[in-house]
Amino acid sequence: MVNLDGKLSIVMPAYNEEKLIYKSIMTTIDIVSGFVEDFEIVAVNDGSKDKTREEIERAMKADSRVRIVTSTKNRGKGNAIMSGVSQADGAYIAFVDADLELNPSQLEGYLQKMLDDNKDVVIGCKFHKDSKLKYPFKRRVISMCYYIMLLVLFHLNVKDTQTGLKVFKAEAIKPVGHLIRTSGFAYDIELLVAVHRRGFSIAQMPVEVVFVRDAGARRIGIKDCWRAFVDTWKIFGRVYFKHYYD
Repeated sequence: MVNLDGKLSIVMPAYNEEKLIYKSIMTTIDIVSGFVEDFEIVAVNDGSKDKTREEIERAMKADSRVRIVTSTKNRGKGNAIMSGVSQADGAYIAFVDADLELNPSQLEGYLQKMLDDNKDVVIGCKFHKDSKLKYPFKRRVISMCYYIMLLVLFHLNVKDTQTGLKVFKAEAIKPVGHLIRTSGFAYDIELLVAVHRRGFSIAQMPVEVVFVRDAGARRIGIKDCWRAFVDTWKIFGRVYFKHYYD
């Protein structure tokens, strides 16, 4: 067991995940019970048009540690996660994607890393030497270029901001939650920049990815990359011209 000084809150955003969400929640409970005594699952229904909300409510009836945050409109992953964070009770707050391509069992090592090295944030990194996944060369090049951009713009020495598995101390993430204005794929960047600007430490850990989506499932496209690029420059303006996060 990981000897945490307080509860762990696991925020799980979901949009149109009726086929996965119930099983994902129950699987997460089974796994996390093996290394954390006190925890909760905060499932966020981000304006789903299917039966995602009903499936979350079914999980709530099966286990009292499940809570729901719901929206009538789809507001994007960033907003969904920060809504969950605002309702989380834990001293530690983790993010887990609803498809569980990143197995929540990896949180055990992340939490232990946080305790052993006294880190405020621990995030998954696909480019860690011990990560296990097949990652296209083109994506590697794009991600490396983006890493250099973040290092130059924000002095943020984080090689991979986009991996969905992350753990924060509540004292690091709660005070900046209301400052996050990006709802798209760049929300991770804005969040990490905000906590970094306030002097909190960030560690990176390896990930193991098991793909569960159908081959035709939507992945990040050119428009998403362009939007993230534009949002990054907006974050730059908020950092250096408005001192928004200080």
